[in-house]
Amino acid sequence: MKLARLFFPLLLLVITSCSSVRVSTDYDTKVNFQNFKTFAFYKPGIDKADISDLDKKRIMRAIEAELVAKGMQKSSTPDVLVSLFTKSRERINVNDNFGWGVGYGWGWGWNPWMWGGAGRLNVNQYTEGTLFVDVIDAKQKELIWQGIGSGALSMRSVERREARIKVFVKEIMEEYPPGMEKKK
Repeated sequence: MKLARLFFPLLLLVITSCSSVRVSTDYDTKVNFQNFKTFAFYKPGIDKADISDLDKKRIMRAIEAELVAKGMQKSSTPDVLVSLFTKSRERINVNDNFGWGVGYGWGWGWNPWMWGGAGRLNVNQYTEGTLFVDVIDAKQKELIWQGIGSGALSMRSVERREARIKVFVKEIMEEYPPGMEKKK
C-alpha cells in the first residue's frame, strides 16, 4: 500500500512532464496590440525554418486557427506578419535504479537477494524541439512579440506529430496578445 501511494504520484508527474511544453514570451511593451486585426505569414522567414514542408504547413495551420479564434483575420494587406523558426536537439535521460530492491521496500538499501538486480541504469533518448513564433509589425518591419515553446517531440505517427504540433502552438499562442485575460 505504501508503495502504491508513492508510485502513482510519481507516475503522474512523469506522464505530465513528458507532455508539457515549456513556454516563454517576450514583447515590445510600447506596442498597442489591440490595433492589430489582420495577419499573414512571412514566407522568407518560414522558408528558412529547418523542418519539413509538411511540418511547416501543420504549424502554420495551427497558428492560423489560434489567431482566427482570437478574432484576427488572414489578409493580403496584414497588420502583422507571422514567422517561425525551429531548433531540435537529442536529449538523454539516465536514471540509476540502484537500491530499489525488494527486501527493504521503497528506498535505499542493500539486499543480498537482489544481487545483480539493483543498480540498473535506465537510458531514454528523445528529441527536444523548440518552436519560435515571431510576430512582426508589417508597417515598421520590426519584431514586436516572440513566443518560444520547448518540449519532447513525438515522431511515432503522423497523427501524433500533428497533435503535438497543435499542443505546442496552442501553448505558445495562449500568451498572445500580451496583457489579455486568459480564457480557461
